Amino acid sequence: MPDRPEIVCICGSTRFVDEMRAANRDLTFTDAIVLAPGEAGELITNEQKTALDALHLRKIDLADRVLVVNPGGYIGESTSREIAYAHATGKPISFTDPV
Repeated sequence: MPDRPEIVCICGSTRFVDEMRAANRDLTFTDAIVLAPGEAGELITNEQKTALDALHLRKIDLADRVLVVNPGGYIGESTSREIAYAHATGKPISFTDPV
């Protein structure tokens, strides 16, 4: 058992921002440190999207585990890449909905 709270990285489609905020709140109230996707709005450049994607992989690196917020089982392309990365780095992965 670490001397610090568990660190959980939330992954998921930005279309589920409300659900990710709820997961963040719930995890925070269980004394977890939450790393969530950056919220940049819809009008970002390809370069900004690439930078945010790379930053999120670093958040996965810092996490003890990954929680995928996937209402209805939906997993998009970016989230699929994040899941593959988390798996490759040995991070435990859980999902809010069945895949």
